[in-house]
Amino acid sequence: MSTVNYPVSGGGRAGVRFQLDGLGATVIPEQTAEVDRFSALELSSMQFNLLQGRARHLGVSPRFIDVIRTFATPAGHTPPGFRVELTLKRDGLLEADLVRDISYDADSIKRPTSVIFSADSANPYEVAPIAPLLGNLTCNPGIVYDLFINNPKANVGGKFTTRDEVMEELGRILGPGVDVSVELNNPFEPDFDKILEECEVFKRILSPYRLVVKVPHTGPVNGDNVGQLLEGDKRFSLPYDAPATADALRGHNLALKLRENGYRINYTLMFEPYQTSLALQAKPYFINSFVRHRGKQSAAIQRLLGFYDLTGEREHLVALRETLLAGDYLPKGDGEHDLLDVLRIGRDLLAYRQFGTAEGSDGLDGVRHNLRWLRQSNLPDTRLIICSMEGDYNYPDIDRLMADPEYADIVDRVIITAEPGYLARFTSANQVVSYQRRFMNAAATAK
Repeated sequence: MSTVNYPVSGGGRAGVRFQLDGLGATVIPEQTAEVDRFSALELSSMQFNLLQGRARHLGVSPRFIDVIRTFATPAGHTPPGFRVELTLKRDGLLEADLVRDISYDADSIKRPTSVIFSADSANPYEVAPIAPLLGNLTCNPGIVYDLFINNPKANVGGKFTTRDEVMEELGRILGPGVDVSVELNNPFEPDFDKILEECEVFKRILSPYRLVVKVPHTGPVNGDNVGQLLEGDKRFSLPYDAPATADALRGHNLALKLRENGYRINYTLMFEPYQTSLALQAKPYFINSFVRHRGKQSAAIQRLLGFYDLTGEREHLVALRETLLAGDYLPKGDGEHDLLDVLRIGRDLLAYRQFGTAEGSDGLDGVRHNLRWLRQSNLPDTRLIICSMEGDYNYPDIDRLMADPEYADIVDRVIITAEPGYLARFTSANQVVSYQRRFMNAAATAK
């Protein structure tokens, strides 16, 4: 089958196209049906010349067969979310494997753009319209329970009652090409076997190929004091920046242990650029840049410092102290924190975030920093999720950044995630309405 200009299995490039079946290699008889799924795979001229005469037989790996069976892939095709990777063995066997890679659509064709889009949602009803455009989905307990299961407006008729039911439905809607990041209910569980049991449930529902386990940074929070976040005023008594070493590194070590057990990790709750280099030591599949709340807090701090610089009035430092308390920069019980130190903290935060410069005035200094770290890392499969955004400018600023030539070599490792409704608003513009008015009125006059 072809489109008007080119075969659906390839692109519309001019010139000679080199296909795998042009090598003339003998197909292993019992794997003919599997080889037919990728025999039209395009090779570069260099690859073709290197393999010609050396690749005498064509076959597939056990994982290739398992992927096809797992997703009941129609004959003649490979599923989205995988690339065909070839290995030339010593005996002349050119073996094809299916490697998980959400940069690829069905039949090992790359997605339309290097940047991949993701939804931050556990609501099947709002995920369904955007599902064909996604390569990833992220959810956490707040999204699963607060925003969907326990929200009567979202969970229409109370159809879904458990997280597993929600995951089953999301997996069905999204299909094989979309990774699904699911967060542990209790990252402070001391029994690692129980954490593995929870992960096994996710794996059964989503398959090992789609599952990514979200592991959060834990800071000073541990199994003994986490109750402070659940009871009373839910404020925390310890400073965020003075954790016990074991507590602060719990997430890192948990990520490493899960990776040793075969799980890909989405290492989450990353707000400041300085978190990145140590996070990469945990060998995650995803790291994150949370931009929304950090940017809003920076703007609030800048506004209050501006008032204080103009007036010298104490009330603005008091308001700044309240802002720092509300944002957990200061712990519970520190409501009388010295105002001169409050002033220092505010100024230091803005200086670190480069909030008054082109690097950070859009709140994306952390994104820039993380992209540079990825470029220098030895983790070629690790990607950056840019997440937690809102307002009129967060997404447009990110969109502009992705077109910056500085990051042209690294954008294929970026995932932009937000609530489906937030992404949807940027498919429109005022002139869409204006032109639709014109076109539909014109069509209404057709005879």
